Amino acid sequence: MARRGKKKGRPVSGWVVLDKPVGMGSTEAVSKIKWLFQAEKAGHAGTLDPLASGMLPIALGEATKTVPYVQDGAKVYRFTVAWGEERSTDDLEGPVTKSSDRRPSEAEVRALLPNYTGVFMQTPPQFSAIKIAGERAYDLARDGETVEIPAREIEIGRLDIVEHGADKTVFEVECGKGTYVRSLARDMGRDLGCFGHISELRRIEVEPFTPEDFVTVAELESARFGDKTEAASDEAEAPLDFSAIDALLVETAVALDCLPQVAVSDDAATKIRLGNPVIIRGRDAPVEAEEACATARGKLVAIGAIEQGMFKPKRVFAG
Repeated sequence: MARRGKKKGRPVSGWVVLDKPVGMGSTEAVSKIKWLFQAEKAGHAGTLDPLASGMLPIALGEATKTVPYVQDGAKVYRFTVAWGEERSTDDLEGPVTKSSDRRPSEAEVRALLPNYTGVFMQTPPQFSAIKIAGERAYDLARDGETVEIPAREIEIGRLDIVEHGADKTVFEVECGKGTYVRSLARDMGRDLGCFGHISELRRIEVEPFTPEDFVTVAELESARFGDKTEAASDEAEAPLDFSAIDALLVETAVALDCLPQVAVSDDAATKIRLGNPVIIRGRDAPVEAEEACATARGKLVAIGAIEQGMFKPKRVFAG
């Protein structure tokens, strides 16, 4: 008896800028979105812990080729530090490991902020995805091991106080790749002599996306199934019209706003997609660029280099 082939899914491409709810893991979110779109391929651009909410950009299809550019983008978080307790996970999930009756004043917290802006070294949490001798740090931590995690260089553009109370402070931070907000809470608590952990965390921006791009799971389900969300939970009963949910996608090319943009003709686009270099025309076209983005009629064609007035493709995208 012949084995049934695995369903490949649709060759749909674009970004879903998901407003991830608390309690949902990042891998679970990707699986949910992939199923809703019946997409051939999907991946996310930066993990959010289950206890965190907010922006989780999920790439579908050809957009997965642009994930590294979004991962490198600046991120903005709104977070609350609860003072008086340090926890094993540096958030609400873990047990208390240290405590203090001391509580910092707003002036004390504000005086500390310059120490946490600019470029400096930060030690990731014990419960993190950092690999230590081939194993994830959080797996070692769950087994009761305390490991030395090397500090790494991070950059924080700004760190502001949004609100200060007797037992907690709400912050907003704009930071670069590799920053652990849980480590910020831990280190500020230690510096203030009162300990601290994250009690609430929300990611509100991942460059180049903004809160205007947000879409919720409920909105996606409504676009996919209409009033039949529950009844259509079985894939066999799901409607085949994807036009409404596809309209919620952000164009793949938006992820490459950080690169020089070059508009090419349809003929040039065909040559580029075949891997051939083309001459770049136009008064404003860059002459040299290590990386640039070629588009035709607003659609992404390729990422490549510009050398001596020619665009040389490195990674092409389906038309």
